[in-house]
Amino acid sequence: MVMAGRVIFHIDMNSFYASVEQAHNPSLKGKALAIAGNPKERKGIIVTCSYEARAHGIYTTMQVHEAKKKYPGLLLMPPNFDRYREASRQMFEILRTYTDAVEPVSIDEAYIDVTELSADRHPVDIAEELQQRILKELDLPCSIGIAPNKFLAKTASDMKKPLGITILRKRDIQRILWPREVIEMHGIGESTAKKLNGLKLYTIGDLAQAPEGLIKEKMGKNGVRLQARARGEDNREVDPDSIYDRKSVGTSTTLPFDETDLESLKKIFRTLSAKVASRLHAKNLAGPTVSIQTRSADWKNRTRSVTLNNTVWKEQDIMVQAWQLFETHWNGEPLRLVGVTVSNVVDKGDMTEQLSLFNFEEHAKDEPILDLVARLESRFGKGSVSRGMPYHQSKHDAQTSLSKDFLSDHERKKR
Repeated sequence: MVMAGRVIFHIDMNSFYASVEQAHNPSLKGKALAIAGNPKERKGIIVTCSYEARAHGIYTTMQVHEAKKKYPGLLLMPPNFDRYREASRQMFEILRTYTDAVEPVSIDEAYIDVTELSADRHPVDIAEELQQRILKELDLPCSIGIAPNKFLAKTASDMKKPLGITILRKRDIQRILWPREVIEMHGIGESTAKKLNGLKLYTIGDLAQAPEGLIKEKMGKNGVRLQARARGEDNREVDPDSIYDRKSVGTSTTLPFDETDLESLKKIFRTLSAKVASRLHAKNLAGPTVSIQTRSADWKNRTRSVTLNNTVWKEQDIMVQAWQLFETHWNGEPLRLVGVTVSNVVDKGDMTEQLSLFNFEEHAKDEPILDLVARLESRFGKGSVSRGMPYHQSKHDAQTSLSKDFLSDHERKKR
């Protein structure tokens, strides 16, 4: 073995959407390019931008009119998700030529376990070959983190962009990671950082060396997990099937007799949606996927689902999606059972709204509110105004959520 223990890569495509556009149209290379919503009317928010744009102070989540004001020469393009999805599919095909142990994290990000390959080749040689293949075959840059576990690999891939290859060993974390502020640690957001600061834990090293009892008492299980990561401990396996793990909240009912009346069925769906909403509320959960289940009089089971841009938890929102699915797919056959489910659920308190191709237009609609907030903050101070449901934005590329289409690409591979 060239390296002892596991060898995990984290592959992170660099400025993915902008890079795909530059590969598609080489005349865009070397130019300050941003992918944004409704660029013709200069509305919306920057979804991602090239490194040339970042050099001018442009960043993801910046409003388009602000970006153009900061750098008038910025090139704006509308997103082309079909193009990005195809590039993602090709990237994952390349990864799977090395090993089946490929875990998709998002449309432009993956973990791969190259432990067996590293028995015969140095991991850096493998990483360099992989990086160059993606660059030559797809004309797309990526950064690769090499480490003995997923957390350190993810951390390493962020250290050098674009086209970086970084090794991060456990023996290096005290020197490299511990001096950094806790907010810089992967998995820690603003609210968690504030809690840690309140405990007088300001650096990753402070968190790693804090009394375990204090962390467990004040931060719970999540704090214990974060402390282990700060110490470089992470036993998670690279799991190709992890994206299919779907936590869900749902309910169904067996009807007293085979039902065919549309209005009666609509009332039943409304009742079921209310029950699901109540359970979600009780558990403080929300999810982006709404599914319906039906069983016909001759015992044929059918499931139909839709994955939305953002999460739902309210009765009316669930009902609208469930009923639309039912009206679209029901063929009039008598039904003996119906059900409604919301899946891929997460804790609403931990939700981070991912800026993606699916919701940038919704953000654009918020611009009048954002402008008002900006004016109020200029008068009363930064952070003096907040939304009803907070979400954290990063100046780094926002990852798209695993869309239904993206999942289907990997489900086809799985068969």
